[in-house]
This record gives sequence, C-alpha cells and structure tokens, in this order.
Amino acid sequence: MLNLAHFLDVTAKKGPDTTAVILDGMRMSYRELAGFAHRVANVLRDKGIGKGDRVAMMIPNTPHFPILYYGILHAGAVVVPVNVLYQEDEIRHYLIDSGAKAFFAYKMFEEPARKAFLASDECKHFIVVSTPDDLSQPEVGENLMGLVLAAADSSDTVQTMPDDTAVFLYTSGTTGAPKGAELTHFNIFFNAYHTCRNIVRAQEGDVALVTLPLFHSFGQTCLMNASILGGITMTMLPRFETEKAMQVIARDRVTMMALVPTMYFFILSNENWAKYDFSSVRIAVSGGAALPEEVHQRFRERYGITILEGYGLSETSPVASFTEEGEEVRVGSIGRPIWGVDMRIMRDDGDFAETDEVGEIVIRGHNVMKGYHNNPQATKSAIIDGWFHTGDVGRCDSDGYFYIIDRKKDLIIRGGMNIYPREIEEVLYRHPKVREASVVGIPDRARGEEVKVYVSAKDGDTLTAGEVKVFLEERMASYKWPREIEVLEELPKGPTGKILKRELKLRGTQHS
Repeated sequence: MLNLAHFLDVTAKKGPDTTAVILDGMRMSYRELAGFAHRVANVLRDKGIGKGDRVAMMIPNTPHFPILYYGILHAGAVVVPVNVLYQEDEIRHYLIDSGAKAFFAYKMFEEPARKAFLASDECKHFIVVSTPDDLSQPEVGENLMGLVLAAADSSDTVQTMPDDTAVFLYTSGTTGAPKGAELTHFNIFFNAYHTCRNIVRAQEGDVALVTLPLFHSFGQTCLMNASILGGITMTMLPRFETEKAMQVIARDRVTMMALVPTMYFFILSNENWAKYDFSSVRIAVSGGAALPEEVHQRFRERYGITILEGYGLSETSPVASFTEEGEEVRVGSIGRPIWGVDMRIMRDDGDFAETDEVGEIVIRGHNVMKGYHNNPQATKSAIIDGWFHTGDVGRCDSDGYFYIIDRKKDLIIRGGMNIYPREIEEVLYRHPKVREASVVGIPDRARGEEVKVYVSAKDGDTLTAGEVKVFLEERMASYKWPREIEVLEELPKGPTGKILKRELKLRGTQHS
C-alpha cells in the first residue's frame, strides 16, 4: 500500500501540536489538519465517492487546500486541482475531461464554478467552500462547513498502490485542449520526499512561505507535500503581493522560500526592503523559468543567500533536476538530475548528443507520469521508448550540469505561469471579425515574458485592439491576458501559408 495521505497521519502522530498552517492570525496544528482531512474523506464516502473516482477542487492557498487534497486521497479518489483564475469554459473542460464526480469550489469563485458544474452532466456534487463562520446554503449545491462539522474526524484510509493515480495535473502543449497528466502516489511521494530530504533538507522548526499556487505542480510538491513529509509549518499567502510577502517572511521567521524568478525580482525592487528582516531564511529555491544572473547576484549581495535553481514539468511530478545544497552553483544552469532520474540531450535523429551539443531534453525515471488521461495518442507522442520528451532545447556540460537553451514548444512563461499560445489563438478565432491570429511571447524584465497578440481583420471589417482586449478578458483567466495587441493588415507567412511566428516574435521584441 502507498497512499500519499497516510504521511499526513504519520506527521500528525509524531508532532500533533506542531503548527501545520498559518494564515495571518489563524493557526492550525497537524492534529487538526489531519482530523479535518478525515472528515472530508467521510463526507465523500457518504456521497458514494471512492477509489479511482475523480474529485475537482478550485481552492486558493488557504488551509482548505491541504484539508481537501488529503481528504480526497484518504477516500482513495483522485485529486483534480483547478486553476483559481479560470473562467467557466476552462473549468468545464477540466470537469468533463476528468469525469469528476464532485467539485469543491471556494466561495470567491462560486459563480464561474457553478456555471461550469451545471454544464457538466457527470459531476453530481457541487460543494462550496466558505469561511468557518459561514454556514449559509449556496444557490446550488452544499456548504462544506456544514458537511464537515457533521462528519467524524477519523476514517480508514483507502488502500491504494504505488502505481495508482493520485492527481491529474492539466497541462497543454502547443496544440489542442489541456491534457490531464496522471501522476501516481509514488510519483508525488518520492518527488516530495527527495525535495524534503535532499533539496530543502527539512529541519525542526522550519517555516515555509507558501505563496506559489498549490494547484500548480511546483507549489503542490515542493511546498505542500514536502512540508507535510517534513513536519514543516506552512505560512500561506493566497496571492503574491510583494510587501505582504516580505512582511510574512519577517513576521513568521520563514526559513524556506520557493518562488518563481518574477517574485524574486519584485522583492529586490521593493523600496522598503530594509524594513523586513530576512535573517531567518536559510534556503531559497527558484523554478518555473530561468533566473536572470542579475537577480542571482543582487539577492546574494543583499541577503547573503544563494538561490538554488531546478527544473521540471507537470509530467515529471515536477522535479527532474536541481542544484542541491552543497553543490557548486553555476548561474544559468538548472542543475543535475535528482537521484533516480536520468536526463539526456537527444538530437533530432534520435541519438544522444555529445557534451555541450544542443538538442531536446528527455527524461526517464520514477518521476515520469503514467500518461495523459484518456489520450493515448498524446502519451505515445510524449513518451517514446521510455523517455519523456520535454520539448525543451538544452545542453549538458562535462560535469553533468544542464542548461536550457530555448523551448521547442511555443510555451510562454509569464511570471512562472505557463501560457499556451494555441489556447489563446483558438479563442481569438472565435471573434467574428478576426481573420488571422497569432500569439507570441516577448521579453519582459519583471515577468520574464509577456503575451503579445497579433490579429488581422476579415475583409470589409474594421478591428481595434480594444475590441480584441474586451473579447479575451471575457473568456480567459486574467494571467493570460495580453500586454500588447497589434492589428496588422496581414500576418507574415512562409511559402506554405504558415504564419511565421519567428518574425512576429522579432517584431514584438523590437517594439517592446
């Protein structure tokens, strides 16, 4: 048996009174966190939900997230985390594609979540997550607080095996709708275990800043699951705000930080930085995008902390490589493969590359997903002869350190958030006046990349950037909204009629 939720019970038994979660003035012990998770498992069992059933949750970084996450796992069900910024159409795809039978939605996001639920025939239970003092019944569905208070705080954890699916993490390529990467209990357990023991090296009294979204693989594994395994206190920040994050670091004596490069950039740019004591921080890690050398250097000079970088994807649970504490930090490198993971550079001809030769990064090991849910063709294309093809282009030096050179895919990483151009383009093509559309990433000092949209109008129509902006904002999560929209008479094309993204990217870079 291996059920990820079991380890919350282990930690709660070892240190029941240790603070598990802080949210401003609220503190919850590991005993309380484990008890609430079992209550959720009992709520799900009462609704007939059990082993292998999928349960979606649209929850920000509050104590509700680990309570629901581990409660779902205790019941033997599969967690389907939903991005809290998503709108109705995006949420509906998650519910329908995963076949979710129940959906927990935070009250702040109730309206789009409810609409998506009502449009999803298979999903039978809609449960609104409110504050502890709010027992009001929602317009549709039930209130979690009432259900939890009526449930017992103990249950038998359903037996799951290492290769049973624990979580669906949705990720898109450059084509098609988002795909659900099936991560097993062992995938996530061992990735979190390695992070806890070998990367952050958990110590008694550690406090982790949890501001990376927990619906994302980086925050979920490297912060929440690693903290649970190590008995670490998590101080939560539902939304990253620079000064607030700095206040929390000083207030709660944070010892561990895991951020994306944009967050480090904003901390360094804050003019009030001297007001906040960072002396408690012993380790800072970065992922999600390349960390600029300037940020590395300035952070080390100001705080005396060397930021450690790593690399991974949702499909790899996520950590594949890291520069671990005590190893040489090579600025620009994503480190070396973690224990039990094999990373290589593969040429276009399928052979492995030589030292410093550029090619695609491929990965195999305990961290690689089972496959994409209900999408054998996409799985077959991504995992070839046991190697997961990342779509990222890189090189490896003579000492085994890897470096990202470029992305084979057109993925845009804006402040650590993955944005898939094809997804935005498909929405643009639904605009009645749009003839052609292309989306590219352009450099941005603060966020790494920004989204730029190029469109042309159908013959006889007049199209403005403002119209396009409103159209997108009504249909997509805010982090996907473009910073720039340019209307061209015609988009550049190659001899086959394919839109030349490289020319548009160059144009965007020159004009940004």
